Amino acid sequence: MFAMSGRVSSVLALLVVGGLLVGCSSTPLNRAPVVDRGATTAGSIPVLMDPNTPLVKQPPGFENAGKPGYYTVKPGDTMTRIGLETGQTAKDIARWSGVENPHKIEVGQVLRVVPPVASSTPPVAMAPVTTATGVVTQPVTQATVTPTGNASPPSSTTVSPVQASGGDDEIAWIWPTSGSVLAGFDEVKNKGLDIGGSVGDAIVAAADGRVVYVGAGLRGYGNLIILKHNNTYLTAYAHNKSLLVIEDQAVRKGQKIAEMGNSDADRVKLHFEVRRQGKPVDPAKYLPAR
Repeated sequence: MFAMSGRVSSVLALLVVGGLLVGCSSTPLNRAPVVDRGATTAGSIPVLMDPNTPLVKQPPGFENAGKPGYYTVKPGDTMTRIGLETGQTAKDIARWSGVENPHKIEVGQVLRVVPPVASSTPPVAMAPVTTATGVVTQPVTQATVTPTGNASPPSSTTVSPVQASGGDDEIAWIWPTSGSVLAGFDEVKNKGLDIGGSVGDAIVAAADGRVVYVGAGLRGYGNLIILKHNNTYLTAYAHNKSLLVIEDQAVRKGQKIAEMGNSDADRVKLHFEVRRQGKPVDPAKYLPAR
């Protein structure tokens, strides 16, 4: 009996020792290696985004946001309003910005509001060349070749500020209607002049120009006409009863373009604005004294 018990004790002791040796083995069996996900090696970038999360679509032209000559669309903006505020036409802005439908713009979209600058090629200078006879030719600059094949020297003609701006100082303005002034210009409250009259009174172009907008799509202006006179000046004629011109039409100073009314206004009147490079200026400083 005691001999049997001793044998059992010996077997149990061997099993316990064997189990301890297996447990203390330096090589774990059938276990996945432990990786510290919190640490990253140099140059590695942890992935924080769920791969199933859809990417956010950026508005058109977002890469130009904040750059000079660009405008970021705000809530409530229309292409017409942006054109009025920047002194450009809606069609030009759409063309410069690659917008197919000027009536469809989105908040955050970035539009070009100045014309692209045409790249110019500077004169190319050539180094002196020694011929076989030892004659050294003079440096040659890029020149204009005439139809006869003769090269003419580069022109030194300069353009005056007036020529470059389309003759802004030569505009002779006239009053757009004959009524009395109801409210003068105020940079905060009134961006132009309010001129009184009767329904149907003639509204005329204050200077030669081209019609760039006709319609009632600009809130607060009613039936509106916008004329572009050159690269600097626009004029706006608001609250009309009827509009007598169409877009892209050329008009002459004094030509009747509308009839006075009270569309989107509290009374019969003409709201008249002069915009210099998109900024409202006091029309009374441009119109002749009465």
